[in-house]
Amino acid sequence: MSARAWLAFVALGVVWGLPYLLIKIALDGIAAPEVAWWELTIGAAFLLPLAAARGELARIRQHWKPIGALALLQLAVPSSLLPISEQWIRSSLAGVLAATAPMLIALLGPLFGVRERFGPGRTAGLLVGFLGVVVLLGFDVPRSGVEWIGIACMLLAALAYALAPLVIQRFLHGVEGLGSCAVSLAIAALLLCPAGLKFLPSSLPSARAITCLIALGAVCTASGMLLYFFLIKEAGAARAGVVKYISPVVAALLGAAVLGEAFPFSSAVGMILILSGSWFSTRVGGRDRTNVSEDADAGVGQSDKPA
Repeated sequence: MSARAWLAFVALGVVWGLPYLLIKIALDGIAAPEVAWWELTIGAAFLLPLAAARGELARIRQHWKPIGALALLQLAVPSSLLPISEQWIRSSLAGVLAATAPMLIALLGPLFGVRERFGPGRTAGLLVGFLGVVVLLGFDVPRSGVEWIGIACMLLAALAYALAPLVIQRFLHGVEGLGSCAVSLAIAALLLCPAGLKFLPSSLPSARAITCLIALGAVCTASGMLLYFFLIKEAGAARAGVVKYISPVVAALLGAAVLGEAFPFSSAVGMILILSGSWFSTRVGGRDRTNVSEDADAGVGQSDKPA
């Protein structure tokens, strides 16, 4: 990947490592559907004025179908399922399950015409990275039916996370990211509006919870979406998806630094595996670089067609 792509990769890993901590804090006094709705609404409130000022909203009308799909897959569905699942399972287990997304992207890519080359090195990198996530966070054995429901919710969220970048690379490669992100956030917020209004708290949440909601919407969602669009265009959906391995590292470090959670030797080993796996699974060799370039050119041509 290019230096700009690596910078975006690291920044996105940090930005998307925050939600596991922020959601846990926000759930103290705020219902899960409410957390999801406010996260998307705040994100849309940040990006829509910027997109309108730059005249990007009018340019995306012909791409309303993939943008609608993006609103569901990257935003509405995962944002709803993640808080629900964390009511029944630990955030660490949620992070492990979310980390299945890069492997799902590799499996589903051919269905979307994404022809990124996966040699032994990249495949091994994906597996080593996922192993690192499991070692870092551990894997709880479900003990009750509601925990299995929580696991099912996170696996569905991981599937949605895997499909979203493939939609972006296949149908939105040549579209400006700001307008697409702003409109997809607005659509997702509207979809969750009924649930958000139904679960409005009877009293004002704590300042800590409100601060977490603002950070979730403005930093994790709005800024994260822009970084994700850029990274997919620079490096492809499969490589961009590997950022899901970095997020649990950030979440574990934040848990240790902010909440005083334990950081045993196994966590250090897991971090080494994750970073190693991420490096190998995102490297572009000679033949790989050609294939990625060809796919990008094909994506531009396809995105120029009305959706």
